[in-house]
Amino acid sequence: MKTGKVQARGMTFHTLEEGEGPLVLCLHGFPDHARSFRHQLPALAAAGYRAVAPAMRGYAPTGPAPDGYYQTAALAEDAVALIAALGYENAIVIGHDWGALAAYGAALAAPARVRKLVTAAVPYGAQVAAALMTSYEQQRRSWYMFFFQTPFADVALAHDDYAFLERLWRDWSPGWRFPADEMEALKATFRQPGVASAALGYYRAMFDPSRQDPALAPLQSRMMSDPIPVPGLVLHGADDGCMGAELVAGMEAYFPRGLRIEIVPGTGHFLHQEDPARVNASILDFLAGG
Repeated sequence: MKTGKVQARGMTFHTLEEGEGPLVLCLHGFPDHARSFRHQLPALAAAGYRAVAPAMRGYAPTGPAPDGYYQTAALAEDAVALIAALGYENAIVIGHDWGALAAYGAALAAPARVRKLVTAAVPYGAQVAAALMTSYEQQRRSWYMFFFQTPFADVALAHDDYAFLERLWRDWSPGWRFPADEMEALKATFRQPGVASAALGYYRAMFDPSRQDPALAPLQSRMMSDPIPVPGLVLHGADDGCMGAELVAGMEAYFPRGLRIEIVPGTGHFLHQEDPARVNASILDFLAGG
């Protein structure tokens, strides 16, 4: 994969990319990095697209957020700015985990910039927040969100050379026998100065208004509640140990221009790495659908 750099919103985003053609912007989540799309970039390139996966703000080699903000609206604005900075009027946006939230927000912030939306592992809608209050199963899955609000998390995440990351991958994708070298690559990202703090910052911005940019309040208030004005494909692992597959129910109501939902059997939270052949086929079929 070719590496690159692009300037957007006061940051230098480092990228992996393949191919030429219409832009497909691939946004990663946690605990992950741009390399998580190593199976999608060549498949998209072979289909005639320019596929670009940036390291998100705070994830080395991209530097920390210069404004200190890691809220989802900031991620959405990054995505919109990256489309323009890469030289395109619009793009297809693919997002996994936090990248999914960024993708939803980008479509809300600038629907003319987003042709189609593909998201994985994090559903959209009021039912997601409701599950944190009403579903014991989801509360149990989401324990880490609340733990990350505490100062203990800073030590726990880095303890024993980031063994925490390996535990999360195993819990969230229980059937995945992930390659040891991929876990080492992930840990190498988190060993870089500031990455762990930034990754925790994403979660801490969820519940602490002081960590949110007041200028982004209008967009932030719309996220997870307003209709998404572009066609969408949602992929979710049947065995996701982080976000229950049942949370995709009812998402069609938020996509007036149409939504495909596919529950991918035998996969968990990192479905695009676990079963890339099936995930890539679903994505390419959706993109070819006009």
